[in-house]
Amino acid sequence: MMSKRITVIGDGGWGTALALVLHGNGHDVTVWGPFEAIIEQISATRENTNYLPGIPLPEEITWTADRRQAVRECEIAVLAIPTRYFRRVLESFVGLFPADCRFVSVAKGLDDDSHERMSVVAQTILKSDHLAALSGPSHAEEVARGIPTAVVMASEDHSLSKELQEVFAASLFRVYSSDDVIGVELGGALKNVIAIAVGMADGLGFGDNTRAAVITRGLAEMTRLGMALGARPETFAGLSGMGDLIVTCTSQHSRNRGVGERIGRGEPIATIMDGFKQAVEGVWNCAAASELAAALCVDVPVTHEVYAIVHQNQSPQDGVHALLKRDLKPESM
Repeated sequence: MMSKRITVIGDGGWGTALALVLHGNGHDVTVWGPFEAIIEQISATRENTNYLPGIPLPEEITWTADRRQAVRECEIAVLAIPTRYFRRVLESFVGLFPADCRFVSVAKGLDDDSHERMSVVAQTILKSDHLAALSGPSHAEEVARGIPTAVVMASEDHSLSKELQEVFAASLFRVYSSDDVIGVELGGALKNVIAIAVGMADGLGFGDNTRAAVITRGLAEMTRLGMALGARPETFAGLSGMGDLIVTCTSQHSRNRGVGERIGRGEPIATIMDGFKQAVEGVWNCAAASELAAALCVDVPVTHEVYAIVHQNQSPQDGVHALLKRDLKPESM
């Protein structure tokens, strides 16, 4: 494939890891970040010490805090912005992207206000139909180190998903394609909330039985909510659903699981979040997911309890009791 001019919007761990993948595939890569001092430090040291310490960054990757410079002649833009800042950052780029630019959202979450998926937010702001979403079990720390990884590129436009699949695919970064954008994006968003629940169970001192139950019932409610929003159920059995759920609920790299574990041990959520530089999407998105499910009359008990614990001062112990006291029902419900 011919080299593409690609800009990664977002200098966090995931944006940096994808920049490494794309550079390794022979593309001309620029990374934009909002803070000039940090960008200058990365350019000088060739290391993103805030998010991927110890990972050397090739000289050929360009780093800039200048929006116009970042997207000049850009053919593909990778939107690697935490969901809480996604809308604001994209609005600052309006009118700067070339008319034929293709966009790939890699943010895993929901918009705080509208509860929309990130690709919908991007489409609304950028007025573009050339949009895809990339998701799957893909911790930035491992992708950056070349650990074998498989993800899904989703777009309703098959030719676009095929093109972008080839752009991103590498020997150690396998990319599948899908036309179920709703399912792929929701899997990435909702699994973060379930991972907090799993972490809470671990922090409370429960065992493998509990962890397996929360993961499995969490997948069931992710699928229910996804179907209510138009996703296909089989997507949640794939990489962007079950795959991402497993890794986020069990990995040492998982910030969402780690936050849940600290909550389970009794730490206040405000104290926990004060120490984080990186996004913990489940903390932000459990409210959006809970409210969205309520509006659609979809039963998501694990998500509701996470929301009550994180945002309404319910204790983790009370959340466990609430789940276990629910009426008995068939597993299919």
